[in-house]
Order: sequence, then structure tokens, then C-alpha cells
Amino acid sequence: MSDCTSGNCGTCQPAVLERLGLKTDRWDFVVALAGNPNTGKSTIFNALTGLRQHTGNWPGKTIARAEGGFSFREKQFKLVDLPGTYSLLSASPDEEVARDFILFGKPSVTVVVVDATRLERNLNLVLQVLQITDKVVVCVNLMDEAKAHGLTVDCRGLARDLGVPVVGTAARQEEGIDDLLQAVFAVASGATVCNPYQLKYEVPGLRGAIETLAGMLRRAFPAVKQESWIALRLLEGDARIVDAVKARAL
Repeated sequence: MSDCTSGNCGTCQPAVLERLGLKTDRWDFVVALAGNPNTGKSTIFNALTGLRQHTGNWPGKTIARAEGGFSFREKQFKLVDLPGTYSLLSASPDEEVARDFILFGKPSVTVVVVDATRLERNLNLVLQVLQITDKVVVCVNLMDEAKAHGLTVDCRGLARDLGVPVVGTAARQEEGIDDLLQAVFAVASGATVCNPYQLKYEVPGLRGAIETLAGMLRRAFPAVKQESWIALRLLEGDARIVDAVKARAL
């Protein structure tokens, strides 16, 4: 992982955000925007894309889908706003949509927005995302509210612990948005290589079972990645993940 936790280091050159709305259908990178409800995720989305957005429903769902675009450092980014969720364990249609896009949509970067005043609760989703993809930026939003409550968030320390860039923002004032853009660009372009924290499975026999099932998944579905995470979900009896893998891998 790069020492630059926000992408805003001495080697970065000044760049300007251009909010594109949907002026183009040609994108260099796709960014997924995830987070718990009420973290200011929509404010982050609007700050990056402007008010011209495409809205519709996810295929086969009645769940709203919003997309927009922006240009930064001469690259075009498509931003997909995922449903607000507390986890990716597919206990609800919203969680299933968010999980499937991160798992099978192969976004260039997944930005996980968390509430600086409720960090411990929000980190549950962050840890789940880190098990699926190694291209993650954590956006600690509502830093202004945290400060008003006497709370301090050590973004650098959190970045070291999580192994991915962590950026503090106050999106309503557009504070930290440039740092967020720098971090997203660095991960998408490969300038920052993440080393995400991985949960350790210490239950006797579980690690071997995961490895065995992951090997079977690799042979049966060569195009599917994150075999170990999928294997764990299968061992937990998640029938929806079976359908999701079949639908996208056969």
C-alpha cells in the first residue's frame, strides 16, 4: 500500500473535478459507492457528479439505481450509487443488490462511506467489503459533526489498520472531496496498491473446508473471483449466493 493514505501526496499534481452528469457513455473507471443509510452517501454522490444523474431500477428489482459521472486527471469515472445497507449478507434485496455489484460487477474502486460519529457500527460493512475486493477507499464522512461532538477520527491510523486509503470528509461543505478524488484515482489507476485487512477464521476445520470448496468453485466457475468469500457464504447456507454464482458464471 502506498504511504499516501489519501492520494494527496507530493507527487500528485493539481487536478480539477468536472461533474459530467451523463454526458458520455465511455468510461475509464467504474466506482461503486456503498455505505450504511444516513451516512451522507447521497451528498458525496452529488458532490462528485452534480445534479444531472440517471435514475432507474436495478434489473429485475424495484430498487432505485442512480448513476452519474465525473472527470478527474483526464480520466472519465462512472459512479454507481449502491443501496444503503448495513451488511452484505443478502438478508434483504438491498443487501443482495449491493453485494452482487461489488462481487460480480467488478468496479474499479469501491468507496465505502461511513459516519464519523458512528464509526464502530459502520465498520462492520467496511470489513465485509474488504473480504470481497482489494480496491477500496473508505470515506469517513460527517467529520464536522464528529468535531462538534468532541470526537476525533485518526484516519491515518485507520488506514494502517484496514490496509486501504481512508479519507475524512464533510460532504455538505465539500470539505475533503479533493482528497477523496485523489484517493479514488490512485486506487483505480494502480498508483496505490491496497492490502486490505482479512478476517481470520479460527474455527477448527473451517479453514480447510473453505479451501476445499474454493478449489471446487475455481474449477467449476473459472471466471468467478473471490472464491474463498463465496465458499464461506455457501458453508453458512446462503442459498442466494448459489443462484447468483450460477446466473453469472454459466
